[in-house]
This record gives sequence, structure tokens and C-alpha cells, in this order.
Amino acid sequence: MRKELQVASQPAFQRAQFELAAHIRNPQTNPAPKGIEDRRLEIYRSLFFNNIEAFIANGFPILKSITDTERWTSMIRDFVHRHQSHSPYFLDIGAEFLHYLESERIAQPRDPVFLLQLAHYEWVELALDVSVIDFPEVRQQGDILENQPVVSPLAWVMSYHYPVHLIGPDFQPTEASTDTTQIIVYRDRQMQVGFMEINQITQRLLQILDQNRLTGMAALLQLADELEYSNPDAILEFGANLLTQLRSKDIICGLY
Repeated sequence: MRKELQVASQPAFQRAQFELAAHIRNPQTNPAPKGIEDRRLEIYRSLFFNNIEAFIANGFPILKSITDTERWTSMIRDFVHRHQSHSPYFLDIGAEFLHYLESERIAQPRDPVFLLQLAHYEWVELALDVSVIDFPEVRQQGDILENQPVVSPLAWVMSYHYPVHLIGPDFQPTEASTDTTQIIVYRDRQMQVGFMEINQITQRLLQILDQNRLTGMAALLQLADELEYSNPDAILEFGANLLTQLRSKDIICGLY
């Protein structure tokens, strides 16, 4: 009621602007302003919806591919009607849509159980793709065991209850996994975004390196000690190969 009174007290041109905006955002519940030809309104309705839908479809292609057209359209309509965006930039639409899914959307009976986690995984890929973060100034040459490996700020370790990197039209799990899925989503120096499924040991090694300035050897020996592993030579050989693999993907982006 208070909002209606505020709108009613505004100048006529502002009321007309609010009416037009409300109609464009959700024409199904908000009538068109009087005196405007519907053919002209359809141009605005189509441009607005199609632009928003295209950005979301490009940012969440897997989610769109497993959602039928009617439900997808309804979800985007509800997003533009319900959500109040806090950024004017098109690149931030993905984050705004994720916030809508997590906090504002009313869950529907046909929603897949993994919807939020799949959407988050796809948003991470998008966020890394457009991130302005750069690699630190580090050396590219040197022994990875004798020097200090640097974990890239563009390598994000994520944990999910569903194998989100495998979901698509031909695979849609109906319940959470007993074990979490750990994934590194990363951007390399060629500006390509990729992912790598890892185990908890690799995740812990990256934590050790990220939290401490240790040589590769020292980090692996700390890991062996934490795991109470009795054969440090074996873990050093395995760890050297693993760190080299991570380095080839720019997950380890260099050395101190």
C-alpha cells in the first residue's frame, strides 16, 4: 500500500515510466500503459527479454539444455520480474541470476535436485572467464621441488555434492553422492577456462602451498606427515609428477 501511495504521488511522467517498466518486466501481471500501441510495446518487450535471456543462456548453457522451453522461459520471466539487480553491467547478470536462484526463486516440483550446484558451477566458469585478476609476477623456470610453487589466483577449488561437471541431457543424478566432488576450475595463460577433478589429497596439497611459502618438497613432506605416510620417497615422486601436471595447466602458475 505504501508503495502504491508513493507512486500515486509522483508526477504523471514518472508514473508512466514505472507502468511501462513494470509491463516490460512482466507483461503477464502488469497491464500495458494506456495510449501506447501494442505493436510498439512488443518491440520493447522482446528486446528486453531476449537480451536478458541470451546472456543467461550463454552463461548457463547446461542448465538451459536440460530445461524444457516452457519452464526455461517461465524461470527467466520470474527472474526479471522478481529480482532487483545491484549492478548495471551485463557481465554481472550471471551473478544476479545465481543470487535469484539461491535466495528468491520459489522451488518448483520439477526442479532437479542439483539445480543450485550446477548453476553455481556454471557461474564459476563464467566468473573466471571475465575475471580481471592477473597472474602474479613469478618465475617460470626452476625445479618444482626445490623452489616454492605458486598456486594461481585463477584456480578455484570447489566442492559439490553432485558431479556437476558430468551433468547434461544424458546424465542427471537424482540424489546427492555419498562423497563430495572436488573440482579445480581454472583459467590458463591462453585465457582458456578448464576444469580438473581432484581428490582430497590434491586439494590439501594446494591448501598447504597456498597458505605457506614452502618448497614443493617441503609441502609434500608435510602432506606425508599429515597422512602418516611411511614412504616419503614415493610421495615425493608422485607429488613431483602431480605438481608438474598442475603447472602445465597454469594451476601452479610459477615459482618463487
